[in-house]
Amino acid sequence: MIRIGIFGYGNLGRGVECAIAQNKDMSLVAVFTRRDPKTVSLINKEVGVYHVDDVLSFKDKIDVMILCGGSAKDLPEQTPYLAEHFCVIDSFDTHAKIPEHFENVDRVSKKAGNVAMISVGWDPGMFSLNRLMAGCILVDGADYTFWGKGVSQGHSDAIRRIDGVLDAKQYTIPVDSALERVRNGENPTLTTREKHTRECFVVAKEGADLARIENEIKTMPNYFADYDTTVHFITKEELDRDHSGIPHGGVVIRSGKTGKNLENTHIIEYKLRLDSNPEFTASVIVAYARATYRMKKEGMSGCKTVFDVPPAYLSPKSGDELRGSLL
Repeated sequence: MIRIGIFGYGNLGRGVECAIAQNKDMSLVAVFTRRDPKTVSLINKEVGVYHVDDVLSFKDKIDVMILCGGSAKDLPEQTPYLAEHFCVIDSFDTHAKIPEHFENVDRVSKKAGNVAMISVGWDPGMFSLNRLMAGCILVDGADYTFWGKGVSQGHSDAIRRIDGVLDAKQYTIPVDSALERVRNGENPTLTTREKHTRECFVVAKEGADLARIENEIKTMPNYFADYDTTVHFITKEELDRDHSGIPHGGVVIRSGKTGKNLENTHIIEYKLRLDSNPEFTASVIVAYARATYRMKKEGMSGCKTVFDVPPAYLSPKSGDELRGSLL
């Protein structure tokens, strides 16, 4: 059995607990939280909940620690710290900062002899793999990624970190006209702003400066500054009533040409439609936790991404079973 720990128990942590229960070669050993452990109720009542300060006492009891914090503030500190003591996996999704995060985690995990998998989920993650594969096949072409319509966990979390914000949900919305041009094989050159809009529903604390909050959202680098962003201030009751779900999805499209005179057009499209963003993300992470465990067993160390993982390492099936049933 692969012994798993969960570090952080919000929406993603709960999704990881559910995903572990679906994988018979894994067991959940412990959950670690910054809250009072007595206030955290797990689905599996037999699993212990501990404060994050107690995590190092489990150093020899956990094979892979799954980190479920946010990319804005948590993971840049937590992943390098825990990679010194455990094999770890995270869902760091600030694309522009992935190279920096990789270097920080790689340095620590190599020195410790651990495997640290970063930026695992559906984007970055599954979409990243499809961009890579499609670009290798259709060499003369262009990549397009459209997200949504759906709730971005990372962007919602980034808004909630703003002073004066009580709660928030952020929706990423594709621009339909841009998506249609890509599917038609036009290979348009599109700016970030031309591909998506962002819509934010924010519950502010009583007496908070709404103008300042709106400005901080719209000017936030790597999250909102490059998009047309609309901010709605609503009540907590309205947020709970109208925005309780966490759906998401999107498409990766590669449009390319082949032939002597590049006369033939081809479209590769990979699409996701998700009822629960965190539960799907958790399912991807748990599969890559298996790969992390196997890579450690083979003597590997250092930071890894989805690009470094053989697909067979994700499956509990043997090579013979995979070749017989899927190839």
